[in-house]
Formats: sequence, structure tokens, C-alpha cells
Amino acid sequence: MAEAPTAARTRTNGGPGRLLIAVYLLFAIAATSRAGLQIATKFDQAPVAYLLSALAAAIYIVAAAGLARAGAAGRWVALACCTTELAGVLGVGWFSHTRPELFPDETVWSEFGSGYGYIPLVLPVLGLLWLWRTRRTAT
Repeated sequence: MAEAPTAARTRTNGGPGRLLIAVYLLFAIAATSRAGLQIATKFDQAPVAYLLSALAAAIYIVAAAGLARAGAAGRWVALACCTTELAGVLGVGWFSHTRPELFPDETVWSEFGSGYGYIPLVLPVLGLLWLWRTRRTAT
């Protein structure tokens, strides 16, 4: 009698996922440090920009935790974070490019992450691709 196919899933925290988690953690540290300093020292100059950097930092932290957890809940958290992050970097990138007066100072996502080598634009795409690659498959 043939066995029914079982659902197999590659863990999000193994293989290349470890590097992805490390990059998310690095960006979490960078964005948290930058936003913290900006909010503490010159919040009145560009509050929206600095709060967006803080939001980006929070998303990076939660995305890294979701990818590291590797369970179903972690996958959903990572998916929500990567999707939100991509929408944020595209939205802020577009507005900072077309309406620079709205952003008197840069955020992590300004100009599609140009200040960080466009990694903020590439990172959520890689995260979503990794989640797709490690989705449930029949074996």
C-alpha cells in the first residue's frame, strides 16, 4: 500500500535563512540606533522621518524573530513583516523621491533605501522569496 504524501517544509531558520536573519538583525541594530539618536537629539526637525526609521527598526526586529522561530506562527509574522516592509520602502521611497519636502531628513527607507545601498529594498524581497522557497510542499 502506498503511503500518503507527507507535508514537508524547509525551516526558515536554516541554511540561507540564517544569513537572512543575520542581515535583519544588523539592520535592526542600525535602524534602532539611528532612530534612537535622531529622536533623542533632533525630533522636532523631522518627526515623521525619525518615527518611520523607528517603525522600520521595529519591523526588522519582528521579522528576524519570525524567521528565527521557524514555526507556522513565525512564518505568518515574517510574512506580515516582509510585506509591510516592502510596502513601506516602496511608499516612502516614492514619496521621498517625488515629494522631498515631506522628508526634511532621511529615513531608512528614503529613496528606496539608497543610504543603505538599497538593501532595505532588496531585503523584504529576499525575505518573501525565502518564505516562498520554504513553504509547505508535498514529498
